[in-house]
Amino acid sequence: MKKLRVFIVEDDRDFAEGLALLLQVEGYEVTIAFSGEEALQVFKQQDFDITFMDVRLPGMNGIESFFELRRLKPGARVIMMTAYSVEQLLNETINGGALGVLSKPLKPEKVLEMLKTVKPAGIILLADDDPDFVRALEMFLSKANYKVLLARTGREAVDKVLNNNVDVLILDLRLPVLSGLDVYLDLKRQSRTLPTLIVTGYETEEVETIDKLKEMSVAGCLIKPFAPETLLSAVKMLMENPDGKISK
Repeated sequence: MKKLRVFIVEDDRDFAEGLALLLQVEGYEVTIAFSGEEALQVFKQQDFDITFMDVRLPGMNGIESFFELRRLKPGARVIMMTAYSVEQLLNETINGGALGVLSKPLKPEKVLEMLKTVKPAGIILLADDDPDFVRALEMFLSKANYKVLLARTGREAVDKVLNNNVDVLILDLRLPVLSGLDVYLDLKRQSRTLPTLIVTGYETEEVETIDKLKEMSVAGCLIKPFAPETLLSAVKMLMENPDGKISK
């Protein structure tokens, strides 16, 4: 099983390294940043299952960094840490989607307990180049405790499937670089097929491609616009039964 990836953002090096060591001993993969600015640069390049963010950071503080992380990746799961009383600001982060607040000094058992609750229900790769569509689905699926990876081109989708333990692929037919059909055929050639939901806003124009993919055992096709609940129901079904089929 792939290790849960943890990001620690903390300017106290001894504290950060001590927490990292604790989590590594427990089998977690840990990355550290010592400022909000450094955290944002790392966050743009990597995906994490959970972030521990100190409130008091040099330069961009933890509250500002939290909201910027959530802007970059709306599904980001963050736990704030503080040794100070900043109740109003912390309430803003909770209202903004933070998972909770840990008070320093941290109790190791409390940290490990919180980590157990953030293990994702499954990993979904959402391959679509429509930013508004992607943002809405990412937030919806993240709230249902799925880890969501994003790909905005067909080539990026192939690379992310090959480098991650993806459970379900949600694949738009009209992607730049490689089309949805090309993505599916490329993965099939490399023996990396997985439960795949095709999405398209061009049912009539894409009918031949849709029929071809159905013959190749894609799980189903959803026509945009569709209710997020419809997608969630399909994903749950495929998590439980990877060989299952859904109706269009």
